[in-house]
Amino acid sequence: MEILKYILKRILQTIPLLIIVSLISFFIIRLSPVDPLAELKLNPSVSKETLQRETERLGLDKPIIVQYGKWAKAFLRGDLGITSNGEQVSAKLKERIPNTLLLTVIVIFLSWSVGVPLGVIAAVNWKSPLDRILTVLTSIGMAIPSFFLAVLLLILAVKTGWFPVGGLTSSNFMDMSFSQKVIDVTRHLILPVTVLFTLSLAGLQRQMRANLLDVLDSDYVKFARAKGVGEFSVIYKHALRNAVNPMITLLGFEFAGLLSGAALTEYVFQYPGLGRLILEAVLKSDINLVMASLMMGAIMLVVGNLIADILLIITDPRIRQKNGGQA
Repeated sequence: MEILKYILKRILQTIPLLIIVSLISFFIIRLSPVDPLAELKLNPSVSKETLQRETERLGLDKPIIVQYGKWAKAFLRGDLGITSNGEQVSAKLKERIPNTLLLTVIVIFLSWSVGVPLGVIAAVNWKSPLDRILTVLTSIGMAIPSFFLAVLLLILAVKTGWFPVGGLTSSNFMDMSFSQKVIDVTRHLILPVTVLFTLSLAGLQRQMRANLLDVLDSDYVKFARAKGVGEFSVIYKHALRNAVNPMITLLGFEFAGLLSGAALTEYVFQYPGLGRLILEAVLKSDINLVMASLMMGAIMLVVGNLIADILLIITDPRIRQKNGGQA
């Protein structure tokens, strides 16, 4: 019950953050010299009635604070306006968000499943040849720009034909059986997942290594060793638990960070995700889509931090005691 109260409290605390993000984003966009309806006016398929409805919805003939109020009310109702192509923004987001979540969840699962154990191995074998090899490899992974790696893999796919180039599914996807659909989606995910996994893995491995080395050098670990506690128990029952907690805190930023990091990767591979949608919206000055996408990014950050908070209160007894509850 106490954990539920804590979660509710954290959710309520995020409301001011979302309001601030929306205010900053809205005012920056509205104060720019770009006409919010410029792209719509250039689109011959958009009727004058649609333009009039958008003008009234956005309140473009009213003061900017009134415009923000009208936008906020419409956003809360789920009325996000239309894109420069005349499509509903909400429909575009519903189409792209599941794809981004699929990519993000896979990358986080793989990078944490591999990065944390490699960080532990490197810390346990500190200054050994294995530690030095892992350090060099992760340094290379952190130094390679995501765009450059994505282009290299794209060239590899084009030259060899080993992987499909672009999109999430093949043109005959609807004619496939269930198992064939799973294989097809998996093959399309390999390249973007590889790029994001490589970059995420390098940072996580280095962070886990540093955390565990710091904990292993603490007084209570030295005391446990002096008492004759086995090395396995010292590392995996005492030190590792404290070293993992800071990593859990990073999970929220990792969840949202992949959105921005995936934008160029999605663009190179033409992956139908939210990151690519935001980039294309900015390039076309599609104001409604930009605002909605920015808010989705902020919500992803909030959700990621909430997940990290829940995991911390479950795994760390000190946090549970501070909040007066039991897991």
